[in-house]
Amino acid sequence: MAAPVVLTGRMTRLEPLAMHHAEALAEAAEDRTTYAFTPVPHGLDAARGYVDRALAEQAVGRALPFAVVSAADGRVVGCTRFLELDHWQGPMVWPPVPGIPYGDPATAVPDAAEVGNTWLAARAQGTGINTEAKLLMLRHAFETWGVRRISFRADARNVRSRAAIERLGATCEGVRRAHSRGLDGVVRNTAFYSILDDEWPTARDIIELHLAAAVTVPRHIDRLASEAWPTASTAPGVSA
Repeated sequence: MAAPVVLTGRMTRLEPLAMHHAEALAEAAEDRTTYAFTPVPHGLDAARGYVDRALAEQAVGRALPFAVVSAADGRVVGCTRFLELDHWQGPMVWPPVPGIPYGDPATAVPDAAEVGNTWLAARAQGTGINTEAKLLMLRHAFETWGVRRISFRADARNVRSRAAIERLGATCEGVRRAHSRGLDGVVRNTAFYSILDDEWPTARDIIELHLAAAVTVPRHIDRLASEAWPTASTAPGVSA
């Protein structure tokens, strides 16, 4: 299965999620004003449960979760993860068994994955941290793992998240109607997006341009115009 790894950028560090992050996650999530579509733990007990469930998904090879850390002050400001890890190597079997690597599970890497279950503290939104986090994850996926596809999904109502994904070169594959129950209890439609391996160089250039803008543009403008990646997810296991 995919091995935990630390991914480091100029302003962002992604650390393998661990139980010792729970208290900081609870603090990061105290301001709830931007989580209308996002399942974010509220309080320390909820944060511990959140981490515990994420680690259980990691233990069976279904996810690789990260704590998002601000490099400037070392504070935990949110979470993100790889999920829906899929393996296409080895002999063909039918029906396919997604998530089961061929060969040594300790060294296997996925051929496709999803990026999601992302949320950030209000103070970290619009700073470029999320943009750089996604650049680090996509670079690891395409350039270290060698994946063929990275997927994203968002509640179809989440116009901000969908526009952000599209600005960065991901292709909309369609909207699945009445796909799942949203965080607000409404049955939601889900928009699906992807970046393929041969599209990655173009997408990387676009993301780097957005990241440069996020670093140089004042926060109040950046927050309105160029926070590059969604933080919304409307149900556990459903990512934006």
